[in-house]
Amino acid sequence: MGEPRLKSVQCSSPAGLHRMAYKEWGDPANPQVLVCVHGVTRVADDFDALASAMSDRYRVVCPDVAGRGRSDRLRDPNLYVVPQYVADMVTLIARVTANNEEGTVHWVGTSMGGLIGMILASLEGNPIRRLVLNDIGPVLDGAAMARIGDYIGQDVRFASFEEGARFVKEVSTSFGPHSDEEWHKLASDVLVQEPGGAWVRHYDLGLAKPFAAITPERAAQDQAALWGAFDAIRCPTLLIRGELSDLLSRATAEEMTRRGPKPQLAEIPGVGHAPTLMHASQIAIVRDFLIN
Repeated sequence: MGEPRLKSVQCSSPAGLHRMAYKEWGDPANPQVLVCVHGVTRVADDFDALASAMSDRYRVVCPDVAGRGRSDRLRDPNLYVVPQYVADMVTLIARVTANNEEGTVHWVGTSMGGLIGMILASLEGNPIRRLVLNDIGPVLDGAAMARIGDYIGQDVRFASFEEGARFVKEVSTSFGPHSDEEWHKLASDVLVQEPGGAWVRHYDLGLAKPFAAITPERAAQDQAALWGAFDAIRCPTLLIRGELSDLLSRATAEEMTRRGPKPQLAEIPGVGHAPTLMHASQIAIVRDFLIN
């Protein structure tokens, strides 16, 4: 419904100020706001189909998290961590709920975007009233995290868009079946052409730096903290899991349904990490939870 508007908001980090870009769909005066946050190397455009479908009921706000897409790169790559992202989202929500006396939002987060939402929703006085966690939980599989870290740090360049698109499809097969047109969009959203002509992925390779600092001890501490955050969530929550996901196991998903907000669980057959929420059947799952 309608075309999105490209906007940005100024955020702060210990290294200085940076601009976070976001796409906004729907009536700009609508006080009902839905925030959709993408995965670690993806961008706001991932939610175009969902945002368009939901813009009849919400003003849908989809940010490019710092270091990705249209947003600024951080001066210190060590700040590419969830606490910084949470702070940026608090700033964004303050901006987009200025005409909402309660300052509240609904939230859809895929992978990293779900982690950000989980932490934010655990805080006292937080603005999230309904939460959708897309293929993410408090337990992060070590092998999957290593795979993601290696993928993020590869400085790969492509002579043509078509070459880059083939790469994106190869590393994203866990998204499940998509049409050629959908794969083209998934690639075009995250590829950008440099002045010299080469095509590269549209994010700061410095995103990989915090992954390299993860030790087994640190991972155990982070997991305990994430479970603590999850258990503190009080808003209605929907957990979506790709049936073949290697990042969110079925055992973890089932444990989540017994703890914290005791979320509803929806499993997407034939899909790994993570459901793209591009297809009508997946959009319907989100819409039914948020609106009904």
